[in-house]
Amino acid sequence: MANIITGCRILCSVLLFFFPAFSPQFYALYLISGFTDMIDGTVARKTNTDSEFGSKLDTIADFIFIVACLVKLLPVLNIPTWLWIWIVTIAVIKIINVISGFICQKKFVTEHTIMNKFTGVVLFLLPLTLSSIELKYTAIVVCGMATFSAIQEGHYIRSGKEV
Repeated sequence: MANIITGCRILCSVLLFFFPAFSPQFYALYLISGFTDMIDGTVARKTNTDSEFGSKLDTIADFIFIVACLVKLLPVLNIPTWLWIWIVTIAVIKIINVISGFICQKKFVTEHTIMNKFTGVVLFLLPLTLSSIELKYTAIVVCGMATFSAIQEGHYIRSGKEV
């Protein structure tokens, strides 16, 4: 059942490519994708059907959703230079974390911290706020949380602490 839910997220994410950003159809597919992302893991754990395949399928679904959102949203957003610099800085920190994980633990390490989860929720909500709050204001909150989250994740990876 969980893999079917994840498959629905993949389908909805692909369908995002066919609708204009911020259209009612785009928002509906966006929300369905977010909802299925929230529940597939829970369903897998509750039904005792979590698997390596399901985990990889979830990662693929996340990737497709992110790419679809970037392709649809970036061309219509006016992103200031200072925000691009901040986004790249967060990406660099995340890349350093991945490299650190390989060096310190000899494997690919990601930490699913509470702050990572909160950042993901706030980032997901960001497109829903753009019609009422300017990006330059909401981005400060999201990027602030993402920066703290990335630094915290790096600390956990390098110290070997389990979250």
